[in-house]
Amino acid sequence: MSAKTQARSTARLAAVQALYQHEMEATPEARLLDEFHRHRLGAEIDPDIEGAQYAEAETGFFDDIVKGVLARRDEIDAAIAEKLASGWSLKRLDRTMLQVLRAGSYELMARQDVPVGTAISEYVDVAHAFFNKREAKFVNGVLDAVAKVVR
Repeated sequence: MSAKTQARSTARLAAVQALYQHEMEATPEARLLDEFHRHRLGAEIDPDIEGAQYAEAETGFFDDIVKGVLARRDEIDAAIAEKLASGWSLKRLDRTMLQVLRAGSYELMARQDVPVGTAISEYVDVAHAFFNKREAKFVNGVLDAVAKVVR
């Protein structure tokens, strides 16, 4: 994996974490971004453990995802809700799952420079960080359905 690919993967995971924090704590956008820039993106985890650092992230890409999701949340939520099975709503989704879907949908809607397959695959990988195989397949299915509409 190239350094740029790894930096974008790290940015995606961090963006989902930031969006989750915003969802749970209503952290204002500027403070949220500042906190992640100063304490999480490539920062040292424990000064007593040599080499213990968060992976470097493409900061501009991270910022774009977080800001974009927050700015277009209603549009993104509508696109996701439209693709959920009958009887399902956004409120019924796990909060972390919702952030994965929001970030992935935003990327599909707004980042034409990222191929559809790459975006979906990356968010399936992010889902694996939090969930089991079944939920990762759910992410794949929803994002694929969103992609067919927005691309």
